[in-house]
Amino acid sequence: MASAPGDRTWRTVLTDLLAGRDLDRATASWAMDEVMSGRATDVEVAGFLVALRAKGETVEEVRALADVMVGHAVPLPVESGGRPLVDIVGTGGDGYDTVNISTMACVVAAAAGVTVVKHGNRAASSKSGAADVLEALGVDLTMEPEDVARVAGQAGISFAFAQTFHPSMRFAATARRGLGIPTAFNILGPITNPARPQVSVVGCAQERAMEILSGVFADRGTTATVMRGREGLDEASPAGPTDVRWVRGGQITSFVLEPEAVGVRRHTIEELRGGDAAHNAEVARRVLAGADGPATEAVVLNAGVALATATEAPQELDQDGFERLVARHVEVARETIGSGAAAGVLAEWVRATRPGAA
Repeated sequence: MASAPGDRTWRTVLTDLLAGRDLDRATASWAMDEVMSGRATDVEVAGFLVALRAKGETVEEVRALADVMVGHAVPLPVESGGRPLVDIVGTGGDGYDTVNISTMACVVAAAAGVTVVKHGNRAASSKSGAADVLEALGVDLTMEPEDVARVAGQAGISFAFAQTFHPSMRFAATARRGLGIPTAFNILGPITNPARPQVSVVGCAQERAMEILSGVFADRGTTATVMRGREGLDEASPAGPTDVRWVRGGQITSFVLEPEAVGVRRHTIEELRGGDAAHNAEVARRVLAGADGPATEAVVLNAGVALATATEAPQELDQDGFERLVARHVEVARETIGSGAAAGVLAEWVRATRPGAA
């Protein structure tokens, strides 16, 4: 059991963690607030992150860290016009260096009728993160927060650049950089979108992260799909089975997603390899313009999962019902690309971020 509220100091918190004791929500929140407010020293931040990782983070602890982080974020109120507000994101770190599948899926989902605010950053371990490829596509990422909200309303999609909306993360930067190992911060991105989307679709490279994140979404009452390709891909995989955690009304249901079962042609991970931002941007343009191929199959699969998650599905869903639901929305994703709507949304997104451009 963690220390009593009045006894909270870094010494007591670290002592609890080193003894293998889980922190209650209030204690974990206290620690994160110390970090995010800049009161903690680099040594205290590093000690906290290492001790927490060594013990193993719990759902309650990660929920507390995420809630405090969002509380310190720059607010991003988005008017979605009655459309579901969605984020599609991966944890990264799968080591495959694929093209930017979730970023392309965001554009397709927006064109199919949801409002997307993608929360992301530059590449940490891959060659091209979401921010990198969007810049290469012409999206202006230097906007003020109010313009990010405006663009979401105008184009149906916008990008919440983590470094813009989470300035308090600078207080943890030195410790994280010095440690050079994965910590709890590596899984906070998908659950700290400042727009607070009602629907989240998250790909996880690590199985443990999938269980923690699905637990956090269930604890929050958020509608979400958390998934992991069996080969460790942080997306729904066109290469083989994907383990899925379907989160609705605080309940978690497990499914397995096979590409052929939902109308997606199977392709190897090697066929999805990407390159730098310029290369991945060119792939995105081709996919959104209607080109067939492995990247398109991966995109319609992930967009289909996102659209299925955002729809009003039955509370009680079995494996067959899940497959039918996703298959129906995979077809919607294909039609959205084929109609030119996805390419149109990308063009409108770029225009909306550059209102003064000719």
